[in-house]
Amino acid sequence: MQIEKNYRDNEALRASFNKLAESTFGLNFENWYQNGFWKDNYIPYSVVIDGQVVSNVSVNACNMNYKGKEVKLIQLGTIMTYPEHRNKGYARILMEEVLKDYEGKVDGIYLFANDSVLDFYPKFGFKVAKEFQYSKAVTQTGENTAETVPMNNSEDFAKMVELLATRPQNSDMYMVGNTGLYMFYLSQFMTENVFYIEDCDSYAVAELEEDTLVLHTIIGEGSIDEVIKAFGANVKKVILCFTPKDPTGFDKKELHEEDTTFFVQGHFFEENKGAEFMLQSITHA
Repeated sequence: MQIEKNYRDNEALRASFNKLAESTFGLNFENWYQNGFWKDNYIPYSVVIDGQVVSNVSVNACNMNYKGKEVKLIQLGTIMTYPEHRNKGYARILMEEVLKDYEGKVDGIYLFANDSVLDFYPKFGFKVAKEFQYSKAVTQTGENTAETVPMNNSEDFAKMVELLATRPQNSDMYMVGNTGLYMFYLSQFMTENVFYIEDCDSYAVAELEEDTLVLHTIIGEGSIDEVIKAFGANVKKVILCFTPKDPTGFDKKELHEEDTTFFVQGHFFEENKGAEFMLQSITHA
């Protein structure tokens, strides 16, 4: 048994990692890698036995712009072990290795856990924390003027990467310096969810579910109301998957997601214990 880290370009280990991810979560990272979006800020820590990845904890560098200041955070994700290798202490060994490597180097660490492991993370100093989601009912007139932005090929992907890297997002908290994690979604599962709003020269990642607009992020300085207006009169309700800079007019409630618990540790989360924010859903690992 050995621990392997950051082996992104090792074809055999990457294939073994993908096999474990596929069997555990139905995910495969190969297209993400081949498109050039698996960068140095996604680091698998894996237990390898006879050349096979059998257990894993991945580190995602998720620095955040919070109220105009950059906060250095890491998110733990893709935490998985083959059933036949569970209860052998591998996840504990990997968690200890990650925490040792990042002790004193980041402002906070967070993760989203399923219900089967809620007793595991407190052993490592993690505490359950709250997130808050904002929504509101709207009444508006006008046509839908939001233009669909194609996300079909490498050229489209490159344009989006540039936008994410060079434009601010209209949010009280948004991820910076990790376009790869955004593109994990935008190059695979959300290729039809990017829109351009000409009136405010901004982009929105959004979903329309009947009369409900789910806004994942706004790239650019267009206001939330300008973006909502662009989706036309059919929109009756708006749900934000990020924290608005100005919550005036929005209803706020504690976020409860099925089989998901938010765990945190570190001085950033201690100092902002009462803050009512939500980490962008599009940055969940």
